[in-house]
Amino acid sequence: MASIAHALARIKQSPSGLPDRAAILKVCDKLEHRWRDRELDPATTLALFVQQIIHGNVPCSEVRHIAGKSFSASAYCQARSRLPLEVCQAMLTKVIDAAMPATRQPRHLWNGHRVFHIDGSTFSMPDTDELRSVFGGPTGQKPGCGFPVAHLLVLFSAQTGLLLDAWASRLNTGDMSQVEEAHRHLSAGDVLLGDDTFSNYAHLALLLQENLHGVFPVHHLRIVDFAASRPYSCGGKTVIKGLPRSRWIKSLGKEDQLVEYFKPKEKSAWMSQQQFDALPHSIVVREIRRKVRRPGLKSVTLTIVTTLLDPKAYPALELIELRVRRWDVETNIGHLKTTMKMDVLHCMTEAGVRKELAIFCLVYNLVRMVMLEAAHRQDVPVDRISFADALKRMRHARPGDVMPKLMLVPLRPNRIEPRCKKRRPKQYDLMNKPREELRNELKRRLKSA
Repeated sequence: MASIAHALARIKQSPSGLPDRAAILKVCDKLEHRWRDRELDPATTLALFVQQIIHGNVPCSEVRHIAGKSFSASAYCQARSRLPLEVCQAMLTKVIDAAMPATRQPRHLWNGHRVFHIDGSTFSMPDTDELRSVFGGPTGQKPGCGFPVAHLLVLFSAQTGLLLDAWASRLNTGDMSQVEEAHRHLSAGDVLLGDDTFSNYAHLALLLQENLHGVFPVHHLRIVDFAASRPYSCGGKTVIKGLPRSRWIKSLGKEDQLVEYFKPKEKSAWMSQQQFDALPHSIVVREIRRKVRRPGLKSVTLTIVTTLLDPKAYPALELIELRVRRWDVETNIGHLKTTMKMDVLHCMTEAGVRKELAIFCLVYNLVRMVMLEAAHRQDVPVDRISFADALKRMRHARPGDVMPKLMLVPLRPNRIEPRCKKRRPKQYDLMNKPREELRNELKRRLKSA
């Protein structure tokens, strides 16, 4: 942690002081990337890129003022475009590798397990032909009337908030498309939390094959019945409408049971035929249903499915509480997209967008490491440390400064906030025609006036 803090101070003092400068140049050599010995070499450019994101993804014209240098905005943009994507990704990997030991510390474990959140989101980018072709846009949007939007899948450590990886793909990509890549970041015994998209048979079977665990809401199309020895409509039987497609095995308590899920006849679109053929004919999972009561609000009924079968080691209420904490992933995504302003990226090319995303993830993890250090010093859980205050600390810290106490987020259990905007938008029409057509219409009206 001390080395990360020292590295951040070096970045503030000198853009070329990015940690592992030699490693950056080594990656460039490995990629056969050639550059001239000048002010904006790859290491310096990457350090400036980091500072640009820390300061809110400011325009390229502002970067020279942050760095106190005299290069032009155009020169910096060209240097950034020359920077290989693999260099940005390699530095992100180094930061993640440096941070991962924190996820294995006893205070960051749940019942001896590491827990991870997986979820999907989106981000927008400039309206260029290349980006529209690669990422697409919302269905039904007229050409020239909107912006390309990418699908984003993210994997976070639940206890530390660290971001292990982020995958940007075409907007109509499903969340399951990169789940196998997400599994590669996990180790035996890790627990994955997600929404009901991830509770399908194929994914649960894959988790069991890889000695991983999952806790998910039961898929909204699956029928759950806690009656003992109830009939079912799968496993060689004729499908009967209205009956569960799982076989009851054993009751573990009130609305807590072991059931057998059966392999579907058709494979999922995100799997290869070989992977589907390797799945077992059936798996045993645990279904739990509980009512969650919130002060002053209506109770909510939650039904979950999990591969954690032992009711003594994993009591039902603890699993339900873990499921409720899945909302933390939305907070982390909000830090990325709103606090750090990643909701709209600025680069005009696919490579540029992916580089920008990698640096956002790198900076996010640096902020998280500062939060972990502050939480240790202030003897509080890391989720009590203000992400925004930690980001400001990185933005304004000077070499030699002692880390002050960071702001604590008030304890607000059962807090409910509406997902809406209070500030009214300006009363302008939405663009429903290409800009050139609207310009021509405006010119015609001005001429006839």
